[in-house]
Amino acid sequence: MRKDLSKDEIDQRIIRIVKEKKPENVEQLIRLIQEKLSLPEQEIVSRILYLQENEKIRFKPNQTLAPQKLTNYLRSSQAYWYWITMILTFTTAVLVFAIPENAFPLVYARYLLGTIFVLWLPGYSFVKALFPEKELDSIERVALSIGMSLAIVPIVGLLLYYTPWGIRLTPITVSLLAVTVTFATAAIIREHHVRTDTV
Repeated sequence: MRKDLSKDEIDQRIIRIVKEKKPENVEQLIRLIQEKLSLPEQEIVSRILYLQENEKIRFKPNQTLAPQKLTNYLRSSQAYWYWITMILTFTTAVLVFAIPENAFPLVYARYLLGTIFVLWLPGYSFVKALFPEKELDSIERVALSIGMSLAIVPIVGLLLYYTPWGIRLTPITVSLLAVTVTFATAAIIREHHVRTDTV
C-alpha cells in the first residue's frame, strides 16, 4: 500500500473509479486501480472485498470476484484477528514457561497475558468458529467469548484430571494452547469459505 494514502482514501478512490470508469468486470477494475494507485493486487482485492461487504460497491452477477486462496486471505487485513490471537496465545505460553514466579516486574506481564489466555482467547476462537460472519455485534461477541471461555477452561481441566498428567501448569497451558489454536484455525478456514462462497 502506498504510504501517502490511508485505507479510507483508497476506498474513496476505488468508489470514484467505479463511478467514473464503469468497469465491465472485476479484472478490469483491478487494472484501473493499479494504473491510478500503483497498489499490489492483493491489497486491491482486499479493499474491493471490504467495499463489497459493506455494500459500498456492488457487482452484477457476471462481475463476481474470483475466490481468494486461503494463503492470500491469511495475508489480507481481514485475517488480522487470527494473527493477533496466535501471537497472544504463543507469547503467553512462552512467558508462562520462561518467567519464574519470583521475577518481580516481569511476572505482571505473565499475569496479564495469562488472564487473557484463560478468560478470553479460547472462547473468542470458539465463537469465531461458530459465527464466522458478522452475525453478532461487538457486545454480543465479547459476552459470548468470555462466557464460552468460562465454560471451555473447566472442561479442559476436568478432562486433564482424568489423565496421567493431572491438573498442573504445563498440561493446562499446553491444552489451552492446543484448544485455542485449533478453534482459531477452524474459524479462519470457515471465515474464508463463507466469504469466498458469497463473492
